[in-house]
Amino acid sequence: MKDLYNNKKVLITGAAGTIGKELIKQLLECGVKEIKAIDNNEAALFFLNDEYRGEKRYNGFFCDIRDLNSLTYLCKDVDIILHTAAMKHVIISEVSPLDAVKTNADGTSNVIQAALESQRCERVIYTSSDKAVNPTNVMGTTKLLGERLMSSALNIRCNRDIVFSSTRFGNVIGSKGSVAPIFYKQIRDGKKITITDEQMTRFIMTIEEAVALVLEASKLAIGGEVFVTKMPVMRITDLAQAMIEIVAPQFGRKPEEIEIEIIGSKPGEKLYEELMTVPETAKAYELDNMFVVKPAIPPMYEDIDYDSYENITSKKVTNPYISANEKCMSVAEIKQYLIEHKVIENLEL
Repeated sequence: MKDLYNNKKVLITGAAGTIGKELIKQLLECGVKEIKAIDNNEAALFFLNDEYRGEKRYNGFFCDIRDLNSLTYLCKDVDIILHTAAMKHVIISEVSPLDAVKTNADGTSNVIQAALESQRCERVIYTSSDKAVNPTNVMGTTKLLGERLMSSALNIRCNRDIVFSSTRFGNVIGSKGSVAPIFYKQIRDGKKITITDEQMTRFIMTIEEAVALVLEASKLAIGGEVFVTKMPVMRITDLAQAMIEIVAPQFGRKPEEIEIEIIGSKPGEKLYEELMTVPETAKAYELDNMFVVKPAIPPMYEDIDYDSYENITSKKVTNPYISANEKCMSVAEIKQYLIEHKVIENLEL
């Protein structure tokens, strides 16, 4: 990992977000020459810049990925682009669909164009979402389009030696807007735990695990593929019970006194998560920590040797990667996971 990023200039879009901030932290340990952190959230960027005030390798810039000119200027001397900026909330994207398209689709197109305009950029990695698989809402559809744009970018790179690839993962437990901080606040404030459906399952991973796999995928990428990270699966009801047993005593409450209320699914919300579909399994390989899905339409002007990954464990994948089909962790296993990974202490409230 350090070999890829050593002495390189890296630009991170959406740098003030959950994944962006952890990328900065881990990349600074990889010997990077410079990190250009860009975000359009002025307040969040201010605090991020203040956090790294004494770090000479860090520079933070206000930039919206919708602004191609500013993005092109900031990308002109970077080696690697890690694209995490997006509208990520389903409901907000539903009520502001044109903005979701401008950010998630047009913004990703701008990142590709800026990378191609750069004289140095050699690698662009896009962070996608489980919502991009069989999308049922605007947010998921725009994220799927972002994946397709990244794969198709191989056809417009001409003689540029540049790699475009995507990573796809599920919920980052403990991140701002995820269910864990909501449960924590409800337990702390003496309220009922609200759950949409008892049958709901989710892929879960920590912020640190998500970013480590993004960086691993960026090292393995050879062009156009989508890396699908392997993740543990939890029932949301079991996660709620595990958090009740851990958090309630911290506030002098008895776990058995906390009620769970089923409130029904939100519009556009699935009972399970899909990270890889049946059609995708036909062109997927299994690696140690992830699956890699080759482009549905191979690049037009070149042959890419997708058999060259060093850690292939199987070239035949038969089962789609869906949370409802995977073994779920028990409440005891979830409690151990939360404690070992210090999820409760690190919640983004």
